[in-house]
Amino acid sequence: MKPFQFKPAAFVLVALLVLASGATLLSQDSTAADDKKAAGPKPALTVSTVRPQTVSMPIRLAANGNIAAWQEAIIGSESNGLRLADVLVNVGDQVRAGQVLATFANESVAADVAQARAALMEAEANAAEAAANAARARTLQSTGALSEAQINQYLTAEQTQKAKVEAAKATLCAQQLRLKKVQVVAPDSGVISARAATVGAVVPAGTELFRMIRRGRLEWRAEVTSAELGRVKTGTPASIVAVNGAELKGKVRMVGPTVDPQNRAAIVYVDLTASNENTPPAKAGMFARGEFDLGTSSALTVPQQAVVLRDGFNYVFRVTPENRVQQVKVRTGRRIGDRVEILEGLKADAAIVVSGAGFLNDGDLVRLASDMSANGTDANGKPAAK
Repeated sequence: MKPFQFKPAAFVLVALLVLASGATLLSQDSTAADDKKAAGPKPALTVSTVRPQTVSMPIRLAANGNIAAWQEAIIGSESNGLRLADVLVNVGDQVRAGQVLATFANESVAADVAQARAALMEAEANAAEAAANAARARTLQSTGALSEAQINQYLTAEQTQKAKVEAAKATLCAQQLRLKKVQVVAPDSGVISARAATVGAVVPAGTELFRMIRRGRLEWRAEVTSAELGRVKTGTPASIVAVNGAELKGKVRMVGPTVDPQNRAAIVYVDLTASNENTPPAKAGMFARGEFDLGTSSALTVPQQAVVLRDGFNYVFRVTPENRVQQVKVRTGRRIGDRVEILEGLKADAAIVVSGAGFLNDGDLVRLASDMSANGTDANGKPAAK
């Protein structure tokens, strides 16, 4: 058998088929490239935009401080060397002015009162006798039956006994006052904040027995820097939140007259309004944060989600007419609800990205969603279609 051999015509046919296949592939690749070029770059994200709004925002000054008693009364013993027989109140009790808080044993004082009363009766009897003798001496003065010296002696005895009666009365009053002081009474209405009285103790005069928050009134002693001190006036309202979550209202009663040279802060005294008169929501000694309400002012604001924090700075993304985003550094201020004040870095007519801003980079191409801004315009400032 003869070996198989390709003829020249076959070689030509195979070559033509290979060339046709390559041309077809090149044509398909060229068409795909042209289609991709015609389609353009793909948007990085679909976003919605808003424009900054000018709203009225409150001006507040934040401060820290302690809650303290408006005035604290110290109730001490006015009796000396008496035994404390009974203690009628404890810490936290509400008391009224004149209420008996404790009593001392009064046996020895009652005996002294009785002795003083007897001494007064004796002095009054001696005074009556001296008065009678002086009256008789006056009737005999013109007769010469008694000498002038004897008459003067009777008259002097009368005055002496009168003085002794007055002294005895004063002694009796002093002893009765001691008897009255065996009862320790509240000098004002308020809340007992401390108790040192112990039944059976023998205490000297002046010993502290109780401490009382007068009228149950509390105040917030806020520390305000000297630079901000001029913004706070008497009567300025304040909102306070104690560490236990209690929310209080108050007004500035007084601004401290001096500034601490160590921390350059002054004390502002704020009278607090308790939600319940019998059980204040806050206690003396608590730490509290608060804000002074200094009025309102207009502010340029954006939604909080439109502000992106990167590298310690705040940014917003402004949408250009070419639907590309531009990263803009801004300085923020007050916050209320979901609105953030923009102090500088942003114009009032700029369209900014409000959703998805955290996923964008400077120069990204975006597609605008159909969401309209609060003022009824789209990202280009055109009225929304009806």
